[in-house]
Amino acid sequence: MASIRRTLSPSNERHYQNGNQYSVQSPSHKLVLNGKSSSLLYSRKNYISRKKLFYRCLVFFVLGFVLGMAPFGGFDDARSSDFSFEIKPPVVNVKEEMKDVVIPRPDNVVVNSVKLPGSGEEVQGKFDYVSRKLLIVVTPTYNRALQAYYLHRLSEVLKLVKSPLLWVVVEMNVASAETADILRKTGVMYRHLVCSKNMTDIKDRGVHQRNVALEHIEHHRLNGIVYFADDDNIYSLELFESIRSINRFGTWPVAMLAQSKSKAILEGPVCNGSQVIGWHTNEKSKQLRRFHVDMSGFAFNSTILWDPKKWHRPTSDPIRQLDNVKEGFQETTFIEQIVEDESQMEAVPPGCSRVLNWHLHLKARGVVYPGGWLLQKNLDAVISTT
Repeated sequence: MASIRRTLSPSNERHYQNGNQYSVQSPSHKLVLNGKSSSLLYSRKNYISRKKLFYRCLVFFVLGFVLGMAPFGGFDDARSSDFSFEIKPPVVNVKEEMKDVVIPRPDNVVVNSVKLPGSGEEVQGKFDYVSRKLLIVVTPTYNRALQAYYLHRLSEVLKLVKSPLLWVVVEMNVASAETADILRKTGVMYRHLVCSKNMTDIKDRGVHQRNVALEHIEHHRLNGIVYFADDDNIYSLELFESIRSINRFGTWPVAMLAQSKSKAILEGPVCNGSQVIGWHTNEKSKQLRRFHVDMSGFAFNSTILWDPKKWHRPTSDPIRQLDNVKEGFQETTFIEQIVEDESQMEAVPPGCSRVLNWHLHLKARGVVYPGGWLLQKNLDAVISTT
């Protein structure tokens, strides 16, 4: 049996021994590469690509460095630069536009309407933003049958006075729970003070109680108008609104019942406009007192107590009422520490044309005042509810 044996070329033998074959699929040319030539070709291509990448990075680096060093400005210039733009309003003739506009007075600001956020409704009305002086009403009180009635009556008047108002109530020795309960229910801003003086050494209880209030005002530097309002007097609402206009010291006439309780007399200033030119006097003190005024017939600026330089006071001694003077002279000796003469006084109201408060000296006689304000054993009749 015949056999055919084909002799392989040396190149083909090396090719199959290495196990790799590369050929070009062209019909006219075929290139067979061995493993060594293939690796050299791959390494050269890789070298060329890396070289191109290096040059590209170098170009971009140089370009970025040059741009970074160029003087285009810094952070400070950016912060100082104004990137805003201005919209100029149209030219308006102010005189022509404001011809029919009414400017309200500073003491009475009117707002036509206010839209509340979230409600979608407009509230019509008048909003009062007037800046008023603080009224400091000083009231000495003590335990007696009609004390609760007097305090309630005075509180009802003070509740009607426009704020700000501070009611300083002073008791002797101890702050009673009954008085504190009344003050809490009044709805008036108050301070409840105690005068801890020995009653055996006191001639006039009210003098020391007012001095406690004066010390409190001076210590806390309260800025306002001080007025001594006893709880048993009768006051008009106009009085408290009028004394807010006082600059240094204001005074007005007070109607009083005579000792016989059969006629009324006036005690206080005689005025010509806003000036005090004389005094209404009663027969007892006609020639004795320097200033003929009742304790509830004047008011003064509280800064006189703690700022003597502002008012050019000759001395910085505390201003207090005196207990070592005759009865009825506490008012004039106190006023002499505040003013020098009538030229430093103001008439309230101008011309002193109206009586704004009354001092009637009415006292309840024969009324039992038991402890704790409770009537238990002196009732005329007791009706059982069973």
